[in-house]
Order: sequence, then C-alpha cells, then structure tokens
Amino acid sequence: MSTVAHVPWLVIPTFDEAENVERVVGLSRETLAAACPDGFRILIVDDGSPDGTGEIADRLAAAHPDEVRVLHRERPQGLGPAYLAGFEVALRAGATHVMEMDADLSHDPRDLARLLDAVRGGADLALGSRYVTGGGVSDWGLLRRVISRGGSWYARVTLGLRVRDLTGGFKCFDAAVLRAIDLPTVRSVGYAFQVELTWRTVRSGFRVVEVPIVFRDRTAGSSKMNWRIAREAVVLVPALRRSRWRAPLAAGARASVPEDDPASMSTPGR
Repeated sequence: MSTVAHVPWLVIPTFDEAENVERVVGLSRETLAAACPDGFRILIVDDGSPDGTGEIADRLAAAHPDEVRVLHRERPQGLGPAYLAGFEVALRAGATHVMEMDADLSHDPRDLARLLDAVRGGADLALGSRYVTGGGVSDWGLLRRVISRGGSWYARVTLGLRVRDLTGGFKCFDAAVLRAIDLPTVRSVGYAFQVELTWRTVRSGFRVVEVPIVFRDRTAGSSKMNWRIAREAVVLVPALRRSRWRAPLAAGARASVPEDDPASMSTPGR
C-alpha cells in the first residue's frame, strides 16, 4: 500500500471491541466505497485490547490492504490520545478529510457519506448531531438522556457556542482544520476531547454544521464511560472558557456565520 493517500480517512479507536470491529469496518467500507470513488482509508487505532480486537483488525487490514490500516498502541491511554495518534497518521499521509466514529455501532456507518457531503459542500467540520431537528437517540432511559443533553447544554452555555451536540464523537473534518487547531496542545483525554476539538474549530473561525443522526446504544461489548471521564469534562469546560488559546485564522476559514443560516450552528467563542 502506498504511504501517501490523498483521500478521506476514517479513524476508529478501539479497546475491547472484538464483537463489533469486523462489522463496523465492513459497513464503513461499503459506504465509503460508494462515497469515495478515488479511494479511502480506514485506520483502526487499537489500545492493546486484551480481547483480541487488534488481531481481528490485523486480519481485516491483510484482507483489504488498500483500504484498512491498523495502529497498535501498547495500552489504553484515553480516547483523546488515541484519536490524536490516528489523526497524525492520516495527516502525514496527506488525508483530504478526516472522519471519526465510535467502534460500537452507536453511529450508523451509512451516515459517513452525509458527513462527508456536508464538508465537501462547504462546511469545515460536520458533526453528527443528536440534538438538532431530525436527530435523536434510541434505546436510552430517561436518566441517560438527561445526563447527555445536560452535558451538551452545560458545555454550550459555558463556552458560549451555538453547537447543540458538543459531546458527540461522529465527525468529519476538512484536513485543513486539524492542521490549524494545534493538535499537540490538546489537553483532554476522555470524552471532553470532543468538546475541546469543536471549541478550537469554532475559535479558529471555521464553519461548523450539524447533520442530524440517530444514536443507538451498543448491543455488544461494554461502555468505556466512567466517573473519572465525566469529572474531566466538568473541570475542562470552564478551563477552556478561561483559556486565551486561539489559533491564527486559517486560509479559507470563515470568520463568522450568518445568524440566519439554519444549517450552521457555529459562532466564534465569546
């Protein structure tokens, strides 16, 4: 396989996802093959899964050497570092777009094409959003719905953003965004990583759109959410608010979004 791939890349972090990884890669390949006639890459970033996820990923890469790659890391270091490691590989290979998605099939791989279309159509970052018209969640109880919505509301109000689903992890970036937002200085490790990247994107003047999706609870494997990860998010969000961080406005970035643009949910941080 060529070391340079100027095509869209999908990064999927895994830890103990042996029950899901083959199916999520298969469905993603089907979608991306139709959406990306010039090719694509799927990068599985496995954090030393003891359940054999990494070995399954290696078999998938051997079976599809022009489409699937695996990055092995020795041990779990958090969602954010896993994504950052995958982003680095994709950007070094010349990725045109970088997508991210959970490995547990909570995100429908068929929606990858819609996210990619949104960025190709003029967005800089497309978010798969549960909390805009047409989006939603299934298989969740009331308490989990309240916690999820409350977390997004807390981050949105604290950071002064209009993005409604700040905690979601289903995204498509124009590669120029990731090059502009100073990834080596990203501070978050857990799910707060999603908030921080979207906040940096908006602060840099890029256009963010929310694409409605339906989020489905995993049916196999176990959730990686815990109270330590939740605590990080509570602490990090106000720290971002106090931060003076701001990347230089990148070439092609949009300094503001018209208030009457119903498809756009971003505004520079206040």
